[in-house]
Amino acid sequence: MKALVNGTLFCPVNGLIKNGAVLFDESRIIEVGSSVNIPSDAEIIDVEGKFIVPGFIEAHAHHGLFDGTIGQMGMDGTEMTAATTPEMRGIDGFNPHEPSLKEIVRGGVTCINTGPGSGNVIGGECLVFKPTGAPVVDQMIVMAPSALKVALGENPKRVHGYENKRTPQTRMGVAALLRKTFTDGQHYLEEWTAFGAKAREAKEKGEAVPPPPKRDLGMETIAKVLKREIPIHAHAHRADDIATILRIADEFNIRVVLIHCTEGHKIADYIAERNAPAVVGPTILWASKAETRERGFDTVITLVKAGVKVALQTDSLTPMEFFQLLPMYVIKHGLTREEALRCVTMNPAEILGIEKRVGSLEPGKDADIVVWSGNPFEFYSKPERVFINGNEIQMEQ
Repeated sequence: MKALVNGTLFCPVNGLIKNGAVLFDESRIIEVGSSVNIPSDAEIIDVEGKFIVPGFIEAHAHHGLFDGTIGQMGMDGTEMTAATTPEMRGIDGFNPHEPSLKEIVRGGVTCINTGPGSGNVIGGECLVFKPTGAPVVDQMIVMAPSALKVALGENPKRVHGYENKRTPQTRMGVAALLRKTFTDGQHYLEEWTAFGAKAREAKEKGEAVPPPPKRDLGMETIAKVLKREIPIHAHAHRADDIATILRIADEFNIRVVLIHCTEGHKIADYIAERNAPAVVGPTILWASKAETRERGFDTVITLVKAGVKVALQTDSLTPMEFFQLLPMYVIKHGLTREEALRCVTMNPAEILGIEKRVGSLEPGKDADIVVWSGNPFEFYSKPERVFINGNEIQMEQ
C-alpha cells in the first residue's frame, strides 16, 4: 500500500485540494482528500509542491497497430483488401513492442483507445488498453471491443474508389455501404432470433433442434452495434459527413462517437441535439488534406458551449509525450482549466464507457495516478512518477 502526501490534488470530480493525499494499493484507490487515514505500514511518498492528477485518457489513437520505423512490415492497422471489414479485430494487429508505446506515459497518459485506421468504410473493432509494458496485449486490456471503427469522407474514397476502382468512389457510396452492412446485420439478427425461437419450441416438444444458421464473424460485430453493446467510432471531418453519420445512426438506432469532428463548429447545436460526443483532433499537426483546412481549437470551445461532450485526441500524429499541449491550447482559446481537465479525463472515460474505472481520483477506481512537477497545464511541468493499476511505471527517455 502506498500514500502520496502533501501534494495538490487536481481532479475533475473533487476539484483542487491543497495538501492532499491519495492512498492506494496494488490496484485501486482507497482514500482521497485533505485528511486521509494512512495505515502505519503504508509506503509514504512525499510530493510536496507537486500536483497529483488522474492519468490522462486518449480516446482515439492507433498506437500498437502502425509501426512506421519498419515500413510496410509494421502497417497492421487497416486491412484494405475490401471496403468493409467488420470482422477485423484491432487486438490481433497490436504489437506490444511498437516503439511509440514508450512515449505514452511521458505525456501523463495511462489509458488509450486504439484501433484500425480510416482507409475502409468499416475497419474493424477497437480496444482500450493501458501502457503497462506487459509483453502480451491481452494483459493490457481494459475493454475489447470498445467500438467499431467506420470512416466517411476522402480516405475510403481514395483507397477504394480512386486507387482500386471499386465502391465507394463518392460520399453517396460510403453511406450506401454503411446502410447495406447494417441492413445485412439486421437480417442476420432476425435469422438467429428466429432460430432461437424454433430451437426452444423443439426442445419443449421433445423434437430435434434444427441446425443453426451459418456464423458470420463480421455480422456478429455488426450485431453488437445494432444491439447497442458497442458504439461506432465514426471518422468524420466535414460537417456534411458528420450530418450523414448522425442520420444513419438515427435510422438504425445505434450509438455513435464522432471522431475528429473538424468542422463540428459549423453544426455544433445539431450535434448537441443528438447527444453525440466528439473526440476532437488532431489539431496541432497539419494534415495535408482539404477536409482539415478548418481545424482549430476554437472548434472545441464552440462544441463545449453548445453542450457537446468533448474529448481531445492526438490520432497518433502528435507524439503522445506532448499530450499535455492539447488541454493547454484549449485553455488558451477559452476553456477553464477545470473544463480542459475533463476533456482529457472524465469525458473520454465516459465516452468510452469506462468511467467506473478511470478518469478521476476516487475510492474504488483504478490507481492510475500521475505526479506532475507542477500544474500539468503549465509549459514547464512534466510527469515525474506514473502509477498504473497501483504499480509504478518506469518512464524511458
